[in-house]
Amino acid sequence: MKKPTLLILAAGMASRYGSMKQIDGFGPNGETIIDYSIYDAIRAGFGKVTFIIKEEFKDNFKSIFDTKLAGKIETDYVFQNFDLSKYGINEEIYREKPWGTGHAVLEAKNQIHEPFCVINADDFYGHDAFQKIADFLNNEAKKDQYAIVGFKVGNTLSENGSVSRGVCKTDENQFLTEIIERTKVFGENGEVFYEEDGQRFPLSHDNPVSMNFWGFTPEVFPIIEEMFVDFAKKNIDKPKSEFYIPSVADNIVENRIGTIKVIPTDEKWFGVTFKEDKPIVQDNINKLIKAGVYPEKLW
Repeated sequence: MKKPTLLILAAGMASRYGSMKQIDGFGPNGETIIDYSIYDAIRAGFGKVTFIIKEEFKDNFKSIFDTKLAGKIETDYVFQNFDLSKYGINEEIYREKPWGTGHAVLEAKNQIHEPFCVINADDFYGHDAFQKIADFLNNEAKKDQYAIVGFKVGNTLSENGSVSRGVCKTDENQFLTEIIERTKVFGENGEVFYEEDGQRFPLSHDNPVSMNFWGFTPEVFPIIEEMFVDFAKKNIDKPKSEFYIPSVADNIVENRIGTIKVIPTDEKWFGVTFKEDKPIVQDNINKLIKAGVYPEKLW
């Protein structure tokens, strides 16, 4: 059986961070967060990494990753752009930003023909998450059976204020029934809350949330394409509208097109949104190195 592919979403503009955080160095030898994700993916048995980027990033990415990954894992590149003619949309639609994560995944439809995992470039997920999604893709994934790694919300909070999280609801068999976007999630005195309409509500520390860590098969591409074409036509006059992966998940679940298994992990997630997050990420990585989870020099 063909090894699964790691699909890394790295086409974002990084407007809040102020630079290309996808290739910023965080490890002791300048390792990017992507380096640690790829290292974990290789250990878990992935056979290829596909980067979804803007075409103008290609030379930067290839110079950073191709040489050091040669002989370790196959590399491939997909460009997210504004050309919609390949989806049968011939009118030109003005955009102020990319079409979103759902469209980014769709752009890889002609280059991925095996089960695959989707992650964000700027999120640090940990080895356990990669091993569990690899096990699912190798042993359980079928044309209509997908998965998401559910991180405990208490393990995903920021020290710098509230965060947005896709709070997962599951049935008794741990299959996803709904993702609810909570835009203000925070911790206080060891407890977790979300705020809505000026009121706060408690959340269990262990409640699974989406950190955009998905497991799919290629059969998901036609589903995404049909949804995206409809979305693009309905949002011609909304240049900032975005088509997100959770919309695809909701459609799959609500219309019983397939199932999405929520795979639990105890890993502590961390990531970067603002420049001020960088020293926190560096400190977390150094702690993992001292604990022997990662070597001081990855490659």
